[in-house]
Amino acid sequence: MNSAFSGRTIQVVRDLHPDEQWYLYAKTRELKQAMRGEGNLDSFRLNEPDLGMYLFFMEDSTRTKESFRNAGKFHGIKLNDFDAKNSSFQKKESITDTIKMLTGYSARSIFVVRSRIEGTCRWLESSLSEYAAKIGAPRPAFINAGDGRHEHPTQEFLDEFSFLEQLEWNRDHIHIALVGDLFHGRTVHSKVDGLEVFHNVEVDLIAPEELAMPEHYIRTMESKGFRIRIFESLDEYLAQKRQAPVWYFTRLQLERMGDKLLNKAERLRRAVSFREDHLEKLDERVRFYHPLPRHSETPTIPTFLDRLPVNRWDEQSMNGYLTRIIELAMVGGKLGHNYEGEQARPAEYTDDFILESTRANSSKPEFKVGIKPVDRGIVIDHIAKGQSPEEIWEHITKIRRVLDLNTMGSHGVFPSFREGSYKGIISLPDHRLPGEKKLKMLSAVSPGVTLNLVENHEVVKKFRLTTPPRVYRLPGLCCKNEACVSRPEYHEPIYSDFIRSAENQFICAYCETPHGFNEIWQDQ
Repeated sequence: MNSAFSGRTIQVVRDLHPDEQWYLYAKTRELKQAMRGEGNLDSFRLNEPDLGMYLFFMEDSTRTKESFRNAGKFHGIKLNDFDAKNSSFQKKESITDTIKMLTGYSARSIFVVRSRIEGTCRWLESSLSEYAAKIGAPRPAFINAGDGRHEHPTQEFLDEFSFLEQLEWNRDHIHIALVGDLFHGRTVHSKVDGLEVFHNVEVDLIAPEELAMPEHYIRTMESKGFRIRIFESLDEYLAQKRQAPVWYFTRLQLERMGDKLLNKAERLRRAVSFREDHLEKLDERVRFYHPLPRHSETPTIPTFLDRLPVNRWDEQSMNGYLTRIIELAMVGGKLGHNYEGEQARPAEYTDDFILESTRANSSKPEFKVGIKPVDRGIVIDHIAKGQSPEEIWEHITKIRRVLDLNTMGSHGVFPSFREGSYKGIISLPDHRLPGEKKLKMLSAVSPGVTLNLVENHEVVKKFRLTTPPRVYRLPGLCCKNEACVSRPEYHEPIYSDFIRSAENQFICAYCETPHGFNEIWQDQ
């Protein structure tokens, strides 16, 4: 079965364009009506016994796993529950090799993956697509069922479907309050992209400082035009009058917190837990949602609310079964033949980071090694210009280490007379211009430097290096997120890969952790 969605991977929400997400919600709405006796369920079923679906859960789950299991049964496909705790993982086999093995057991494959290791599905999409092409097999699809504290796109899809039901399918505007552990909660991180299905978005973030939404997610929401307000507790939020009609709670993820935060757990929990005395201040239009499970002893949504009109979390939970039926039908190729909207496309990058500069005519270059002028070689100039001498020395050290410049030469920090600031210089006699790989490494370590080629005491070529759009497959690269699948301690055959953002940060292609240009190199 081939359609617009066949074999697609859903690692993050934006792997589906907002038009594609709307298609998912519209089809889920049709399915829900059909299940009430208003349509033909066979139009949604894959009915393909040779299609293998693997529940690849390396982290405990109840609702997500069981809803996918039952969605697989609905489709009449070959359902396999991979037991990670008693598998070859215990023999230190890599995830990559395990998936390669399982791919060969079915005519086509869909893997639903849950893991504490972030970015797993993105890596598997890349490596297994190449492997499938090599052996002449169809490309397997991967669905992220939650990876660490990164994202949980299938939870986001059921959440947005539930919000649309409350708003009677009006996409013009949503005003939502996100309450709880916004730092560790991957379901709220997914809303940065999921809420784009609405045309106008207002988000109220309610969390104490220790559990606040990471800054890069806030910047991304603002760049999308979302209007953001920030509150540190429910008490503070309820003290003002403009309440969102949609409240989304998350539990405190104590298992992801360090000892320092665990010691503050009671105070943090009180800041984001609804209490009975809050009821008199609550707008009657408000409805509560929660990805579940609730903590049995200290829930952020107490059980006294279960029978009140605010309870939308029960139906929200049931919607997960329906949205996951549609997700499987889409990536399995049953749905999407009539899809006419825009599709999510992978970004394209051009290596435009090396700019040749005009040079002043001079037969006496100002660069020196010791007390002798550079007769022939290269000079790296304007290193970390404008920063403090201490920071410039750090850049110089990192450049020499990353580029392995353990040769004769000199370096230092000097005044930049034209601007009244400081800059770093590295002089390397008898060196030739480095190749593109080294240039990319240099531009990633210290963008803005100039590279001067000196011949017979004269600067014959001058290049200014800007931040490259993508840095990958270079020695020494390493994501700083210790939970990222690309980290060397996970022993997967992965090259680190970073994409430049609009803010000139480097975003890990797998876990999407932002880095400064001096943070993507492994400490040695």
